[in-house]
Amino acid sequence: MTMWADAIRAEAFRLSKSRTTWFWSVFFAPILLLIVGAISSLVIDANATKLAADPDAPPELTQMLSMQPLDMGQAMIANAGNLSNALVLLFILIGAATVYAGDYRWETWRLISARNTRPNLLLGKLAVVTGLSLVAMLVMLISGTLSDLIQAAVFDRGLTFTMDAGDVGQFFLLAGLSLLRILQFTMIGLLAAVMTRSLLVALFVPLVLAIAQFFLPMQVLPPMGFMPDSWLSVLVDPGGALDSIKDLVRGGDAAAGVPDGVLPKAWISVALWTLLPAAGAIAWFNRQDLSKE
Repeated sequence: MTMWADAIRAEAFRLSKSRTTWFWSVFFAPILLLIVGAISSLVIDANATKLAADPDAPPELTQMLSMQPLDMGQAMIANAGNLSNALVLLFILIGAATVYAGDYRWETWRLISARNTRPNLLLGKLAVVTGLSLVAMLVMLISGTLSDLIQAAVFDRGLTFTMDAGDVGQFFLLAGLSLLRILQFTMIGLLAAVMTRSLLVALFVPLVLAIAQFFLPMQVLPPMGFMPDSWLSVLVDPGGALDSIKDLVRGGDAAAGVPDGVLPKAWISVALWTLLPAAGAIAWFNRQDLSKE
């Protein structure tokens, strides 16, 4: 345990000195979404009369223009379920790939592997990426809250705050599922980094795989007779599986849209896509020759 803690401290210290990684992985996406949200609110407000008269306007837009008070407690719960959106995953992957593949790029494995066990070295990196993800999620949550406050100010909506014990539990469940999605997504990068020793591959393989996983259950498998709630469709799409779990946590109309029997399939899909790449990376790293790095 002490050796693992040493690996975590060393990796965290090295990451703390990389300002570029922190900016792109933690701050860029929240800043971008905050700016886009503020501009969108101003544009919608400038065209409020035309948009309010549109009978086909989405319910979110209608609620925004209704001048009803904005419940910040419920808005925070909604933001917690969106902390692993595509933009967050894209930029978190930059930091994760840097941590996972950095020693290959800098040729430092041979200098540190003799001082600790190989599983500890990879698990230390995983712990640091988890911490980085938590910080990024917190910054994104703050950004979402500020965006809601800007929206309330632009549309002259009052503010309320309601959150009971059940809402608190829902908030942390959704945030935990968002963290799990980030780790599952970056785990593919860990396996790719160890197998190829390449930072670029650690970046692009998870992205290409995520795109394929998004389209397979929707475009490729249905014509072959596999419905979106079938075992194969759920197993090949861990992101969609986690979305189904989130909908069940949200309850109401969101949960009503989840097919019966999907929950166990979803958990198995997420577990396989999280644990198997991690185990594969550790097994491959244990057998890897680093003497000539």
